[in-house]
Amino acid sequence: MSANTESQSTPMEALKWVIVIALLAAAVVGNYMYDDVSVVFRALGVVLLVVAAGLIASRTVKGQTFISFAKESRIEVRKVVWPSRKEATQTTAIVLIATLIVALLLWGLDGILVRVVGMATGISA
Repeated sequence: MSANTESQSTPMEALKWVIVIALLAAAVVGNYMYDDVSVVFRALGVVLLVVAAGLIASRTVKGQTFISFAKESRIEVRKVVWPSRKEATQTTAIVLIATLIVALLLWGLDGILVRVVGMATGISA
């Protein structure tokens, strides 16, 4: 049996993730503990801690995998042929009309079924 190298964790990787979690926890706890400090400074502190955590996380194997995935996804999104404004508007109108028709059909069917069940059970609606 061969082990998957991505699933193997080194002590350094584990330490990096502990530091990332500690930084994020410090951002949350610090934001609540220092509620008397200006919101601007607290927000700046949270942003700095989140950025630091992100930088450390990006140096891990899973972080590198995520960055690679994000870059490939961006390349694929550029390949997509997006609809024009006219096409999007027409498609939206078709969906709205179809939804309205189905809603009216279900409303009518519900009304018919309520009357049929009411007549069958002797309870008038």
